[in-house]
Amino acid sequence: MAQYRIGRVSQEIQKETTDILLKRVRDPRVAGVTITGVNVTGDLQQATIYYSILSDKAGDGEKAQRGLEKATGLIRMELGQRIRLFKIPELTFARDESVQYGNRIDELINQLHREER
Repeated sequence: MAQYRIGRVSQEIQKETTDILLKRVRDPRVAGVTITGVNVTGDLQQATIYYSILSDKAGDGEKAQRGLEKATGLIRMELGQRIRLFKIPELTFARDESVQYGNRIDELINQLHREER
């Protein structure tokens, strides 16, 4: 039963955070950020928000991370107004590396196909 609630809260935080980033956060460093997932602890006290960016440059990833850390207070305040929870979880942002991993796998498969010809 508790896992069901954690899943619902995770989905709601993901949906609302995406909306907040699009409509309320005006920092240009977070312009290309996409929220890919949210992990919430069992006691709903901490949430790790996973994001990805389209750019492969290391500098862009660091800028996006700093922008998200700067906007954490605003995002948490907005979540408090939009989601009915006793306490809004502490937010931490982590870059989701699965997009780059998938791109690397595609690259290797394409390279194998080129070598076969």
